[in-house]
Amino acid sequence: MRIHLVDGTWELFRAHFGAPPHRDAEGREVGAVRGLLRSLHALVAREGATHVACAFDSRIESFRNDLFSGYKTSAGVPEELLAQFPLAEEACEALGIVCWGMWDFEADDALATAAAHFASLAEVDQVVLASPDKDLGQCVRGDRVIQWDRQRNRTLDEAGVRERLGVGPALVPDWLALVGDAADGIPGLPGWGPKSAAALLSAHGPIEEIPGDPARWKAKVRGAERLAGVLRERREEALLYRRLATLRTDVPLEELEPEALRWRGADRDRLEPLCARLGEKDLLARIVRWR
Repeated sequence: MRIHLVDGTWELFRAHFGAPPHRDAEGREVGAVRGLLRSLHALVAREGATHVACAFDSRIESFRNDLFSGYKTSAGVPEELLAQFPLAEEACEALGIVCWGMWDFEADDALATAAAHFASLAEVDQVVLASPDKDLGQCVRGDRVIQWDRQRNRTLDEAGVRERLGVGPALVPDWLALVGDAADGIPGLPGWGPKSAAALLSAHGPIEEIPGDPARWKAKVRGAERLAGVLRERREEALLYRRLATLRTDVPLEELEPEALRWRGADRDRLEPLCARLGEKDLLARIVRWR
């Protein structure tokens, strides 16, 4: 059995900026939801996913905003996109896919929790995280939990994460803390780039194990004295950033039995009126299974 866990927020953003815009009868933009519906249906109809769940950020802010004021917020996100999040969750459920809407946690926390849980079950052969986001690389385990970039049809197992970032999954939060993650509002440490961070983390392990004296570094990096000075002065900041980048695996999710994620078809009573509101006629004719 293969479990597919979808980053609904990423899918909705991708649809908003990639799919044609469309307004409903009341003038509201719904193009992203239409694109999301097509994408999720393709996942089960064309790409063969049988057990699926999709997680959304029901609001962009989370508990991490209480830890760090600079963490990502909804500021700067187009209003027409933000307004489609509730409708996106409704569309996911109408299609018959388990939907996890996150408020205090983030969608990635739900995915990390589910990935860890399902990977621990003997009846699950593989967990597929359908998202290219670097932070989900920390969830990858061998080839049992993998990432899948649907847009590029590229998968990453544990070796792939190491090739992409220069560190294994366990050190991805440390790598993000040093390098930064603009998408999440994590600034990183000045001067620390992907190569220097990967080299020193690979040589020494987590941030707290990197010596403050560059003479003790086991890896040679450019600007070692300067980087060491930044780390000595701002190590506590880096540890905070690592906490922000570390995904939670204790999100309370209801659907934690594999069979709860089995796709049994779209809900006709919900999907038909929803598609009428969206002006999405073609999808209804392509639905491969109704329940």
